[in-house]
Parts: sequence; structure tokens; C-alpha cells
Amino acid sequence: MPSAFSPARTVLFRLHWALGLTAGLVLALMGVTGALMSYEDAITALANRDRVQVAAAQDRPPLAPSALAARIEAQLQGQRVAALTLSGNPGQSTVQSAVARFARNRAGGERPSPVYADPNDGTVLGPVRLEAFFGTVRALHRWLLLPGEGKGWGRTITGACAIALLIFLGSGLYLRWPGRHGWRVWLRPNLARPGRARWWSLHAVAGTWLLPVYAVTALSGLWWSYEGYRAGATWLLTGQVMGQVTGPAPKERSAGRSADRTPDRSAPEGAPAIDTAWADFSATHAAALATLTLPGPEVAAIRIRWYAPDATLRNEATYDARTGAPLNDQRAAESGLGQRIADNMLEVHRGRFFGAPAALLFCLAALALPGFFATGLTLYALRRRTGRRRAPDRSARPAEASARG
Repeated sequence: MPSAFSPARTVLFRLHWALGLTAGLVLALMGVTGALMSYEDAITALANRDRVQVAAAQDRPPLAPSALAARIEAQLQGQRVAALTLSGNPGQSTVQSAVARFARNRAGGERPSPVYADPNDGTVLGPVRLEAFFGTVRALHRWLLLPGEGKGWGRTITGACAIALLIFLGSGLYLRWPGRHGWRVWLRPNLARPGRARWWSLHAVAGTWLLPVYAVTALSGLWWSYEGYRAGATWLLTGQVMGQVTGPAPKERSAGRSADRTPDRSAPEGAPAIDTAWADFSATHAAALATLTLPGPEVAAIRIRWYAPDATLRNEATYDARTGAPLNDQRAAESGLGQRIADNMLEVHRGRFFGAPAALLFCLAALALPGFFATGLTLYALRRRTGRRRAPDRSARPAEASARG
């Protein structure tokens, strides 16, 4: 580790440890909560394993979305179903339970806990366990539980810490750049070195290995922190202004899919728009899981977000809220790379976009953030202690020089 710094290196070094002592603590907290959120679906499914699946009804099809929502609301008075998550794999001995999410209460503005329901008859099986726990984890990760939620100071602070992470990466890389360091020093920690050198080697080498992961995490995390950043990133990725409708025109999309529809799965005449949309969707899409956003009084479109079997990228179809006619059908497989990234930024943020091994790597990198804070704090403390030991020697030298004079 070089002992003499140029002015530029000195400024970057002080900026690095100053941010480490402040933003580093927040990043450590975001790392732990982010790692938990990476496997939220798997943990929740394990905690609710007795409710996740039910026996399929062999003599009748599952309830239509409108009927299912009505039966759930009848059992839970005063709550309105806002979204349903349904399985798209009929014809099996067991089917996945439906998950009903509710609109916010008008009085307190709180959102009731989602529940599992039998898609065959609408029986409520119970609330989703750990939902409150992960709700707290999400709020802690996104805005540090500060008032105002996404519109308060918490979102600004976490966004600033994401920028600090990028500064960590750039300054750390620059501080490691001396040409006399070989690749072995760059990529393999030397834990046999004593004292501060050992902690510096572990801190620097681990940061070098995980630099690409943290760069993707920080750049994608800023997507939810600043509207200006999101708009600029959307334009860079897709070439379109944020909020602009993408995909083929409605007539072209519906005409292109009409040949794939199966008449026996169409909704009866006069059915609610949500049932017509779901019947059309079920006939034209091979979905393993789909989430329907039920239309409210001022919503012009029914949105269905779905995942194909053995796929991690989200697709989206929209239907007219009054008639159930198809409006748009956006599939990840038919989109360019930039559009896929923009549509699945959450999957990019937690690494699923790049596959299961990358998702595990992103989770481990998030768990390593407290380690970077701990090793950085240790280096700072050791440096301060070394500085205090040298201070008496420096003050003694002028006194000795004056005595000799």
C-alpha cells in the first residue's frame, strides 16, 4: 500500500473513507435487506407451504376472476380486491392457490394483508405469512422507514448512498491503480500480512472482484430514486420518452393473435370485462403465473403481468377496462435488449436478469456490504491509532532541534 499520495490521490482517499463512515453504514443496511428481498418469493413460499397449492377441481374449471374476487370480498367485508395472482397451468392434480391483494383503506390509507384463496371455489385459506415482515424489510431497504415513504427524504438518502457506492467503486479502483502491483496482488488477498495490510488486502481485493456487481446494483437502484435519472435511462435504453406506449398497434396485435385463440375458453357473452380479458389471455398466452390488476372506477386498462414457464423476465398484456378487448401485448422475447432491461429493472437489480447463478452472486455481494463497512472502519481505526503513536515523535523533533541549536 503506497505511503505517499499525490494531491489527487489524497483527496480521493479522504473522500473514500469519509463516505465509508457515513454512507457505508446505510449501504450495509441496504445490503442485508436487499439480500433478504432477493429470495423473498422462495422464503414466503416455504413459510406458506400448506397454503400455496390446493387440489384441482376435476369436474369444473376454476372461477372467473370477477367471481373469485366477489367471493373473497364476501368473506372479508369492507375490503376490495385490487389484484389477483393466478396460475396458468390448468389440468393438473394440484393447482397454485390464488393470491388476492387489496386496495388501500380509505380511512387510514393502509393496505390490508394479501390472502391465499382456492381458485376453484374462492375459499379464503388465510393471510400470506411473512408479508408484514417483508413489508418492513422493503420499507427499510427503500426509504429507511422514514416518513413520506417513496416521496420523503428516505428515498433521497438511499439514492444518494447508491451514488456513494459508485464513488466507492471509482475511487477504490483509482487508489489501487499503481503500476507496481501485479495481478496476484489485485486478485488474491494476502491474509498472511500483519495488521492494517491484511485488512486492506481483504477490503481491496474483494471490492475488485465484486466491482461489476456493485456497479449494476447501484446504476439499477437509482432507477427508483430519481425521476430524472429514470427518464434518462429509459431514453438511453429504449430511445423513447418515459411513459410512451410501446409495442404494436392494438389492431395489429389482436389480429396477429386471433388465429391462436381457442373458442372453448372464451368468456360468455355479456361477461364482465375482466373475465373477457382473462379468457382471451388464457387462450393466447402460455403463462406459468399471471397477476391481474382489476380495473377501478378511473382505470382505462386492465393490466396482466405474466411469466412464461421457466422464465424470469416479465411480460405484460393490457386490455380495455370496459370491453376486455386487447390493447397491447408486450413480450420480453420479442423486445430488444434495452427494452427488456427497462421492463425488468427489478430483475436486473437483484441479478435474476442474468440467470440463477448471477442472482446468487448478487445476493452474496449484498451480504458482503456489511463486511466492507466493518473492514473499512477497522482500517480507519488502525490508521488513527498509528497516527496518534507518531504524533509524539513529530512533536519531539522540533524540541530536540532547538535544544541542539
